[in-house]
Amino acid sequence: MSLMRKLLLWASTNAWLRERAMRTRFVRLSVRKFMPGEQVEDAIAAAVQLKPSGVNAIFTKLGENISHLSEAEEVYAHYLKVLDLIKRAGISGEISIKPTQLGYDQDQDVCFDYCMKILKACEAQGTIFWIDMEGSAYTQGTITLFKRLRAHSTKVGIAIQAYLLSTDRDLEELAALGATIRMVKGAYLEPAGVAFAEKSKVNEQYFKNCIRLLAPNADKPGALLHIATHDTGIQDQILDYVAQHGIEKRRYEFAMLYGINTARQLSLAQRGERVRCLVAYGEYWFPWYMRRLAERPANIGFVLRNAFKR
Repeated sequence: MSLMRKLLLWASTNAWLRERAMRTRFVRLSVRKFMPGEQVEDAIAAAVQLKPSGVNAIFTKLGENISHLSEAEEVYAHYLKVLDLIKRAGISGEISIKPTQLGYDQDQDVCFDYCMKILKACEAQGTIFWIDMEGSAYTQGTITLFKRLRAHSTKVGIAIQAYLLSTDRDLEELAALGATIRMVKGAYLEPAGVAFAEKSKVNEQYFKNCIRLLAPNADKPGALLHIATHDTGIQDQILDYVAQHGIEKRRYEFAMLYGINTARQLSLAQRGERVRCLVAYGEYWFPWYMRRLAERPANIGFVLRNAFKR
């Protein structure tokens, strides 16, 4: 792992730095590369603009590890509002939440109840409810939460991190369920005994995991893979695989972040691929922003250039 990546991931967890950086005009300007605004209405408007290009959306309100269980009720009510806004806007939109936004740290049963209510609302709207993945301390608990929800509906998906050593084992169980999975590389600072650190090894694991889920013998009712990477080399490898093996497009979608390689997102959509853009919003953006920079430190140069253009 590069020194720059380590520094950015360290910064994502530093409360002192977060409090000061979020008040800095330059930082607030630079984050606009990754999110259209702090309000959900900003996110919806961005998705409406993408719709004519054939790019659909996933919405996530930034924030994690709430302090009090009472905050979970507000998050729950907010996501019901988001679903209503999606419906009114006439767009294909999904939502993605972190369990710790809905009280996982305080009461796992309460978290499950809120998730079930949101899942039912998503199911009624014909859309997928995504469970995002956090640091490795939450991995097994999040998978358990997902399995509890999956027992009630196939309209729930889970993010799985390719860089974790436990992912091979976890995928055995999830693939057998015919789970809907968003495969990501992983964006938290983890010890060597928990996650692969070398970029080449993470890429190898990512591709292997995707092919495992796309294999002809892995096709199960309700299963769907979100290929959530901006690595065009891996994307092209997967496209070659699906073409060679006749994998139907209903089995996968590409998922990319708002503001990153938009031209590639549009190009994939124009080629007939299914594409979803993850549009983030909210006031608690600093940790998420640092992790996005850490995923590809070259983004720092892009951010600096665009910030100074304003």
